[in-house]
Amino acid sequence: MRHLDELFALCKGHRTCAVAQAADRPVLEACVMAKARNLASFILCGDKAAIEAGLKDLGEEAGAWDIRHQDSPQACAAEAVRLAREGEASLLMKGLLSTSILMRAVLDREKGIRGPGLLSHVMAYEVPSCPRILFNTDGGLNTFPNAEQKAMILENAIGLLHRLGYIGINAALIAGSETVDPKIQATLDAQKICAQQERWESLGCNVYGPVGLDLAISKDACAHKGYEAKGAGEADILLVPTYEVGNAMGKALTYFANAQSAGIIVGAACPIVLVSRSDSAMTKLHSIAMALA
Repeated sequence: MRHLDELFALCKGHRTCAVAQAADRPVLEACVMAKARNLASFILCGDKAAIEAGLKDLGEEAGAWDIRHQDSPQACAAEAVRLAREGEASLLMKGLLSTSILMRAVLDREKGIRGPGLLSHVMAYEVPSCPRILFNTDGGLNTFPNAEQKAMILENAIGLLHRLGYIGINAALIAGSETVDPKIQATLDAQKICAQQERWESLGCNVYGPVGLDLAISKDACAHKGYEAKGAGEADILLVPTYEVGNAMGKALTYFANAQSAGIIVGAACPIVLVSRSDSAMTKLHSIAMALA
């Protein structure tokens, strides 16, 4: 993939999305655009009057939308998760509420939508200067994963790329440098993950690291530094060492490099559209499309 607009052609069938705390203009705008493209139908959870007013501002007839009134962010999250759990919706979307509130409902052991493994967040970035989409994981959910958790995060990302039609995936394990240093945990974790080559080969993925960001994405940097790992400079997946690294990298791409993006949580019982509350309607629309792929 080179452009996030390619996601629209990958959407598989018309499905229903439950939106938690939908009374927000960019959220409603994304839903309106997705509905106009016949990508999905929506159940909008939140303050009914505010949602109706928001739809009216966008030129929509509120009566044509399924709105479920809820009085608080917590109630919105619980209702949206219930809809997904009981099959009324086949994907979930974060609206104008904090990730922690939504994830408490998602991870509730009795009423949530946990999957069999680890949940993780994947952001896709269309960077004008890069010839391919970059998938950054995990800068949105798991804060300080250990080596095995990072391996599970990588498996989740590989699974997503397979659903998007990728073969021959390259994954870079990002650290401060390509040198393994016993004092730097990220390099030790990368060494452990890379040692499991049979695991990655069975998934159609080439994994290398530890590696600096420059050597992960730039063949020129690899040539200058003499770094010759297979797939070096051509990473599809950037597995970051911690939440802060992934979060800062993503915001830097957005605000300094004018990148377009899309983000979802994978590993739950259904896909979860989850990006920053400050992200644009187009980011949210691309995220809906990625969840539907």
